[in-house]
Amino acid sequence: MGRAIWIDLATPKSVMFFRKIIEKLYQKGIETFVTSRQGDDYTETTELLDLYEIKYRSVGKFGGGELKGKLHASLLRQMDFMETIAGMDAEIADAAQKVEKLVCLCSVDANRVAFGLKIPIVNFYDIPLSDHTSNFLKALPQARLTLPLSAHVFKPFMVPDDIFTRFSLEKAQVYSYEFIDPVLWLCDFKQDINVYKGILNSIGADSKKPVIVVREEEYKASYVDKQYPLLYRALPEIYKKTEANIIIVPRYELDYLKTLFPFAYVLENKIKIQHLLAYCDLFIGGGGTINVESTFFGTPTVSTRSFVSHYDKFLMDVGLMKWVSSETQLIDTVLNSMGKKKEALSQQFYDRQVEQALCFSEKFVSWLVSGNEDEERFNGIC
Repeated sequence: MGRAIWIDLATPKSVMFFRKIIEKLYQKGIETFVTSRQGDDYTETTELLDLYEIKYRSVGKFGGGELKGKLHASLLRQMDFMETIAGMDAEIADAAQKVEKLVCLCSVDANRVAFGLKIPIVNFYDIPLSDHTSNFLKALPQARLTLPLSAHVFKPFMVPDDIFTRFSLEKAQVYSYEFIDPVLWLCDFKQDINVYKGILNSIGADSKKPVIVVREEEYKASYVDKQYPLLYRALPEIYKKTEANIIIVPRYELDYLKTLFPFAYVLENKIKIQHLLAYCDLFIGGGGTINVESTFFGTPTVSTRSFVSHYDKFLMDVGLMKWVSSETQLIDTVLNSMGKKKEALSQQFYDRQVEQALCFSEKFVSWLVSGNEDEERFNGIC
């Protein structure tokens, strides 16, 4: 058996992003060691892994929203990784001792351990700054703690190269691909109206009413400094003015959302949310990835994120997403945008990106397992 590729999936996005890459590694007979994490109030990542039937080993826990808890969980996870990857865990020692590379979306704990064990690191990252300029004061903690450790870094085309080279990387270590990240898993997705109707029926929503899907910001993430009240204060008024089905896709705990918004449907089980995004009348998102997914289907998309990233700005500039910073602005934008699909604009914007994404994973896997990636520069343009 050959040497193993280690892939750490610490976030829901990473599951979606690497799902096809993992599948292709298995198809090529490459030993692949997938790790993840969960917590008492955070199981979204492992639920997605189970949904897509990806085999993984849960290592460590999510540290919650407090800095001390995050640091404590991070240190413990690094210790668990060190024992696992160094072969000190007898159960998987044979496989772990053959780890050749780490591939991840800038997972801090995995990066630190891989670097310490001299395992080359291949990082992907689309949000090095909580800003759409080059203000390094806005550099994300994850970027500061991982990018300088990278052997190779992959990024989407709209994020400037010079941001990454400022993280102590050489230009030759930085690679661009010609699509926004979610296109990698949406490029061959087949939306199904019957699945959409089934979701509405399963939660008891009135299919005759418009549907607004809502997602909170990652307020427990280290790059968000607090839970901003904008969305929470505006949502009751939005419900009153639209009389729509409000469907909330929870990020953390469920109960407080049910208490706060008794008029809304809070999804309790992990589903393939893309069917809902494709057919709903409007999406309000405080995050990044799911906002992009919504624009892919031409669904009116309103961002309540507390900052604007490079890809956020890109989508705003082409007219596929609107960003708001006040309750009044949010309510007005919802009322003016609901039901106004932008499918033609979306198709025009994403068609070439779909072509690029369709062949990227194949080319990347071939490059990754070639054994001479240090000598052969990756060409991600298809």
